Amino acid sequence: MKKDFFTYQAQTTPHPLALEISHAKGSYIYDMQGNGHLDFVAGVSVCSLGHCHPKVVEAVIEQTRKYMHVMVYGEFIQQPAVVFSKYLASLLPGNLETTYLVNSGTEAIEGAIKLARRYTGRSKLIAAKNAYHGNTLGSLSLMNFEERKAPFRPLIPDISFLEFNSEQDLCKISKDTAAVILETIQGGAGFIMPKEGYLKKVKDRCAEMGALLILDEIQPGFGRTGNLFAFEHYQCVPDILVMGKGMASGLPVGGFTASHEIMNSLSNSPKLGHITTFGGNPVIAAAALATLKELTNSNLIPETLEKEKHFRSRLKHPYIKEIRGKGLMLSLIMKDEEIANKLILSCAKKNLILFWLLFEPKAVRISPPLTINTEDIDLGCDIILQTLNELEQ
Repeated sequence: MKKDFFTYQAQTTPHPLALEISHAKGSYIYDMQGNGHLDFVAGVSVCSLGHCHPKVVEAVIEQTRKYMHVMVYGEFIQQPAVVFSKYLASLLPGNLETTYLVNSGTEAIEGAIKLARRYTGRSKLIAAKNAYHGNTLGSLSLMNFEERKAPFRPLIPDISFLEFNSEQDLCKISKDTAAVILETIQGGAGFIMPKEGYLKKVKDRCAEMGALLILDEIQPGFGRTGNLFAFEHYQCVPDILVMGKGMASGLPVGGFTASHEIMNSLSNSPKLGHITTFGGNPVIAAAALATLKELTNSNLIPETLEKEKHFRSRLKHPYIKEIRGKGLMLSLIMKDEEIANKLILSCAKKNLILFWLLFEPKAVRISPPLTINTEDIDLGCDIILQTLNELEQ
């Protein structure tokens, strides 16, 4: 199987971890030898309810027995997508009422870019330095890492960058700006939190200039930071909200939400302003609805903050210089890049799954399922501390 994996499946890096999967359940992934690997990554913040949560599995099975794909997005009324979108709107501020369902976070970013340009009639976009919004051409254009962009140029034009958390850079938002696009918490940069009041000041400047604020909640959304969405911590409501990853607890999905007035601009002049064949797929929407109901009808979301405290209390070591993030979106900032790499690879051999972040080489990702229990947190922390002690010797 490993030979076939490297021969027939396209690779994203020269050296993938290449763990051959048998099955997964809860906070564990099992290899073909039956070994359980404690998952501190959750598919990169995707499996919010853990692996194969019974309510999600049940919703998927029930929907597949009724119908799967029947028509491209937006033509037929399909109950799972309608019920999910309505329920989501009931949990969001009033201006975030209409959702366009797509297949991934990066596709949702593409849709949000088009929506902002269509609604405002402007072309200029402003993103943050060290941002990551996905890897399609539009999302890649919002990244300022030239080494990643250069091989794929030309990208989409009229994009400039500001420094995240810099109030001085707010003057770059002008009457020519269609939208400012920010991650509520910068992910690839190392889980950088917005300073108190920063996002609200961005929103106020956007409103003054007639620009839209797009917040990318692909990673922190759906309970990972202790609220349903991270923007709720910062008294700042975006004009367009982008989501993905943990939305359906393991199935491929994304979405962007705005007011009905803004969103309706994609339906005319031209018609079919944004099209997706599989967006709003009823099986995926059923999984998203089951996930959202479980998150909002349980204590999982507030418990993320208690679990964060537990991680912070346990993970104290001279090689750990800082723990960034909020809730169960955490990164260990290590002494140096070498320690970070050795920790991730050594823990993998001890059946603990950790991972890297895109742009911060000293960072080690900790983003387990929101369903993880204290015993498994302790087990993983013990492995991390044991490994760091071995590296220290």
